[in-house]
Amino acid sequence: MLSYILRRLLQVIPVFFGATLLIYFMVFALPGDPILALFGDKTPNPAVIAQLRAQYHLDEPFIVQYFYYIAGIFQGNLGVTFSGQSVNDVLARTLPVTGRLAVMAIAIEFTLAIIIGTVSALRKGKLFDNTMLVIALIFVALPIFVLSFLAQYFLAIQWGWFKPTVGAQNNWGDLWLPAIVLGLSLYATSMRLMRSSVIDTLNQDWVRTAYSKGLPRRRVVPVHVLRNSLIPVITNSATNFGVLLVGATVTEGIFNVPGVGNTLFLAIQKHEGPTVVSFVTVFVIIYVLVNLVVDLLYGLLDPRIRYVK
Repeated sequence: MLSYILRRLLQVIPVFFGATLLIYFMVFALPGDPILALFGDKTPNPAVIAQLRAQYHLDEPFIVQYFYYIAGIFQGNLGVTFSGQSVNDVLARTLPVTGRLAVMAIAIEFTLAIIIGTVSALRKGKLFDNTMLVIALIFVALPIFVLSFLAQYFLAIQWGWFKPTVGAQNNWGDLWLPAIVLGLSLYATSMRLMRSSVIDTLNQDWVRTAYSKGLPRRRVVPVHVLRNSLIPVITNSATNFGVLLVGATVTEGIFNVPGVGNTLFLAIQKHEGPTVVSFVTVFVIIYVLVNLVVDLLYGLLDPRIRYVK
């Protein structure tokens, strides 16, 4: 087990350098001049432009800029935005907000998927099962911005159950509405995975043996069926968690959530290489660690899984 964990952690090293190099190159290759964009419609002094280029090493070749960035990373410095803010401070301010939102959304998705997916599997082909499958298809087909506007209009404006926007006050309670929207948008796939996994498990020999021994359903389903059916749902939820950390841009924009999505979108528009690469680097590391935890959970859920050399 320990050797497996060490191997997985060592995999972070090439992923780190590959991701940072690729993302930095993509930002470097974007058309336009980020320094001129800072001044908008104004015509800046050429001396000021030259000074800013030298300050941010934009007058250097791509590979030299990249090495400057990597050197800063190993010193604990993620760089400086073109507005003069430390990327460390920006990340420390926005990541907890998006992290809370992602955790709440995954919790909603995971809970609904397990409950509804299991009940649908146990009632396969009946009214409840067919209804839930239709609802899941609706959530799959519904664009996230449409679902966000519908939830904002009905749940917040018309019925007053939630705040329509988040803003600077972004405690756990203020994030419920965007978390519900994200959770529902992800729930459909997880629910169908859970339903299929439970149906497949119900047809296994050990489940038939448990029933033949006289064990009641309330014992067989939680102990023998659910435990062996959770692996695909956990895998999907772990993937969704990584997606939410960086991909909740639309939802954060609609609900005015001061999180990573909005910040990253603005950084891409301004060609702020250090900001974009630093954010993506942190997400890559978090994503790898989350998947490592999920891999280790497999062994707890299914005793047949062992980590060997």
